[in-house]
Amino acid sequence: MHTMEFARLLLPCLLAAVSVLAAAVAQSPDNCTRRCGDIDVPYPFGLEPPPCAMNNVPFQLNCTTAVGSATKLYSGSLEVTKISVPDNKFWFKTWISRQCYNQTTKSMLTETSWLDLVETNVLSAEDNKIIVLGCNSLAYMRSDTYTIGCVSTCNNTVTPMVNGSCSASAGCCQLDLPKGVRYYQGFFNSLYNTTDPKWRNTPCNYVTVMESAAFNFSTTFLTSTAFYDRDDARTPVVMEWAIAQGTCGDAKIDNTTGYPCVSNNSYCDTNDAGYVCKCHGGYKGNPYIANGCIDIDECTENVPYPCPAPGSCRNTLGNFTCSCPRGESITDGVCKKKQKSTWMALVVGASIGLVVLVVGITCAYLIQERRKLHHIKQKYFRQHGGLLLFQEMRSQQGISFKIFSEEELQQATDNFAEKEVIGHGGHGKVYKGVLKSDVEVAVKRCMTIDEQQKKEFGKEMLILSQINHRNIVKLLGCCLEVEVPMLVYEFIPNGTLFHLLHGNSSRHIPLHTRLRIACESAEALAYLHSCASPPILHGDVKSTNILLNGDLTAKVSDFGASILAPNDESQFVTLVQGTCGYLDPEYMQMCQLTDKSDVYSFGVVLLELLTRKVAFNLKGPENEKSLSMVFLNAMKENKLEDILDDEIKNNDNVEFIEEIAELARQCLEMCGMNRPSMKEVADKLDRLRKVLQHPWAHKDPEELDSLLGESSSVNSGSLVSTGNFSITKKVAMGLEIGR
Repeated sequence: MHTMEFARLLLPCLLAAVSVLAAAVAQSPDNCTRRCGDIDVPYPFGLEPPPCAMNNVPFQLNCTTAVGSATKLYSGSLEVTKISVPDNKFWFKTWISRQCYNQTTKSMLTETSWLDLVETNVLSAEDNKIIVLGCNSLAYMRSDTYTIGCVSTCNNTVTPMVNGSCSASAGCCQLDLPKGVRYYQGFFNSLYNTTDPKWRNTPCNYVTVMESAAFNFSTTFLTSTAFYDRDDARTPVVMEWAIAQGTCGDAKIDNTTGYPCVSNNSYCDTNDAGYVCKCHGGYKGNPYIANGCIDIDECTENVPYPCPAPGSCRNTLGNFTCSCPRGESITDGVCKKKQKSTWMALVVGASIGLVVLVVGITCAYLIQERRKLHHIKQKYFRQHGGLLLFQEMRSQQGISFKIFSEEELQQATDNFAEKEVIGHGGHGKVYKGVLKSDVEVAVKRCMTIDEQQKKEFGKEMLILSQINHRNIVKLLGCCLEVEVPMLVYEFIPNGTLFHLLHGNSSRHIPLHTRLRIACESAEALAYLHSCASPPILHGDVKSTNILLNGDLTAKVSDFGASILAPNDESQFVTLVQGTCGYLDPEYMQMCQLTDKSDVYSFGVVLLELLTRKVAFNLKGPENEKSLSMVFLNAMKENKLEDILDDEIKNNDNVEFIEEIAELARQCLEMCGMNRPSMKEVADKLDRLRKVLQHPWAHKDPEELDSLLGESSSVNSGSLVSTGNFSITKKVAMGLEIGR
């Protein structure tokens, strides 16, 4: 079997990708050759290298004039007969696959052709057909994605052979070409053996891809080699081409090609090959060159005339308009005189009246709804103590507190979008927002509150607004015109202590940093308990409510569970709130939130800093779920070292850790009366921090005197009463030795 090798179309090398000029597509210069024989060669195609052609391959073509023959246009080794820029197509000639019976040798001769296009070219599915001819033919085309074929036979008793009529039972069958075909090869499968007498009259079978408009069946195609012999055994084929594969979105962001649609009034479109350029409707020309798309004068170029007689046509950019003589209008495509109608006037008048009525009712409804909304906002504002807040703000000069509108906070948080949520709590969600002044804030939308809380809300907001401590998140303002008030705090960017200790980060946290965070948090709580007027009980102290700024300075936050210190015993009873693992056992039993409840919760935070373990582990064993219980058992069994964080366990830190652990144990006393106050806790942590920063062995006597003076209360306090050999004792001993 002999195989005719078929040259690849448009691209000598299949592996070469389409490579457009790195700069934006340029206009072809005027000195480029734009004709080969009788064929126009428009840009982006060209007969010379760029810039005459868009690039060397596949847009650069060859014009060849052989001796004694006509001038022909080639892409590679294939002859091109026509190029269309508006249709993004060109026509070329391809070979025919055939199977013929040799009467002399009693054998079959098979010649198969194949076609292989580049990735930016495909065969046009709408312009081409797969043609199979023969009386004994089972032929098919095979590609990398499909195999398709048909059987053609000659049975005159069923269907007589007639010129111009292609029928599968009359020696001819046609198949639609699938979309996106870049490669195919023709094959045959004999239906009859070589001794069949039918071969004597119809010696050959054929299969090819061919332009459907160029094919007209003839009975001579079956009885002779006329189909194969015409035009050097080639048939016309239509191909769609594109600038590159992909979509128009790819064309605009592809930095290697530049946007190809450079002409005004052009746009990007796609076909089966990739993306191409076209002129807008009402324009024609070449969209690949500057100013290539020009206006179509529909009034002179259209046949027939586009406007009805006796009307006139006026050309506009990209379009045209028709007009009739005065007193006439276009009706059913003809200029006719306008007819006055009284009923039409009535209909128009009634329609206008109805529209005015509907608009009036709608406007009245909207005004009423706006007033209703305004009254609701005023009602909420009064319920939440807004009037009291205004009066106090006027009477107190220099207070940096603002009452925000709901609209301001909606704009700041992108209408409270989920993507702006930076935290969840038992009392609501926290959103990051940016005010019009470019100030970053944290906006907390609270859950529902009861009537008693509504009455006290304005007063409490005023008190919280006056809190000014460097380790407490500043309350900047609130929004009172909603059912549940919203709070606006300063934005702290570095997350929470919980995420620092328990997050995925393996960040090393030295003991002095942990001690500083603990000391700053304790000072903030001591300020709330001792310096605020009236005192404030936080009610939900935990590591997630201690925020950290850029240098890991602690900021106590989330006063959603906070209350003002009660004036009498009747005010003590409250609903138990807080977080599992941090809740004061006495508070859970008595439902009485006191300052010692905050001390207990802070003791759990101290344990987190020492152990880097979570306060409550649901997945742990029953006796290891609560960190406080694990710690107290370890202290009781003298196994503190077993639960400490490995990062801070060393010989230099052991005494400091024991002091901090003892302080945590005192905070976790079951009876609140036996716990130290937050002021005492803060003082002890501050003294430990100073000793850690200024070791006694390296200090002069005067500084040691100062440290000893500060620590005297510790020596007489509960730390010494445990029998531990405390750091402050060692400072005193060092002082005696130095003297």
